[in-house]
Amino acid sequence: MSFVRPEVKQKIWRWREALFGVFMAGCGMIWAVTQQGVLAAVGTSLAIVGALIIFAGIQRTRFRVGAGGPGVVHVDERMVTYYGPLDGGSVSIDALASVELEPRSKPAEWILTEAGGQPLHIPTNAENAEQLFDVFAALQGIKTENMLTQLRSNPAERVSIWHSSQRQLH
Repeated sequence: MSFVRPEVKQKIWRWREALFGVFMAGCGMIWAVTQQGVLAAVGTSLAIVGALIIFAGIQRTRFRVGAGGPGVVHVDERMVTYYGPLDGGSVSIDALASVELEPRSKPAEWILTEAGGQPLHIPTNAENAEQLFDVFAALQGIKTENMLTQLRSNPAERVSIWHSSQRQLH
């Protein structure tokens, strides 16, 4: 039997990384202020790492738009695979040519396109879609803040989030 209402539990779980960072930074601050020598230095380090975790946790929370959408996302060995109720597919992270956000479909969709391949449409609220944050963050030259702003602003048109730079042979 749980003493926490399900909607409160869901909100706490959504902010889990940021809350862990607050706990870590708080413990570090207490050590930094109340201890001396090595423990004070360790406390200061914990507080700094906690602040970084808070920042990353807030970004991850902004990326999560919900759950329970159609399909399941699976990321493994530099491949993104989407198992949808009507369609699906896979794309290689290394071969990605573009990432776009299509807000007009219900629910909104991420469109991942490989060079010369078919686009893969993934609903933003698909099960495990939050794993795409790590995939997108690893793309060279992506502007994470722009991606999060576009995701939350619900634009009227399809938005280009990232394009690979043209690879030259020589």
